[in-house]
Amino acid sequence: MTTERPSPPVRAGERETLRAYLDFHRATLAMKTDGLSDEELRRRSMPPSTLSLLGLVRHMAEVERTWFRRVINGEDVPLVWSADGDYQAAYDADGSTRSEAFAAWQSEVAHSRRIEQAAASLEVTGYQPRWGEEVSLRLVMLHLIHEYARHNGHADLLREGIDGTVGA
Repeated sequence: MTTERPSPPVRAGERETLRAYLDFHRATLAMKTDGLSDEELRRRSMPPSTLSLLGLVRHMAEVERTWFRRVINGEDVPLVWSADGDYQAAYDADGSTRSEAFAAWQSEVAHSRRIEQAAASLEVTGYQPRWGEEVSLRLVMLHLIHEYARHNGHADLLREGIDGTVGA
């Protein structure tokens, strides 16, 4: 499997640029997993950390679900891997497979894209209960770009530790 990564535009409107950078970072995470077995994807970084590439994919499924479906769309849906709201549960990928984790992540990305595209503007808001605040779609998209960028740095290190592959 080889992931194609879109090139963000150098001149575009705000929403198109945010959408493109979010998709760029989504594709970067997928690229970091290309060609690895389930066992390699579950390989942890170093004790005592439980961080793995598969755990990152699962975590980002939760992040997409939370920010787009629960916050912006106001859906009353539980987390994917924790009925009691434990975000750390996604990192435990010991019994997980590529197909299970990627199916969940890709499903949540598809929901996120539909929600973003249906929104009238970046000014659309939703309630973020952890912050006790109304937040804009603009903030959500920027937050996800930040979240992916940070975790893609982790993915760089994890992938290098598995087979020496660097860069993206």
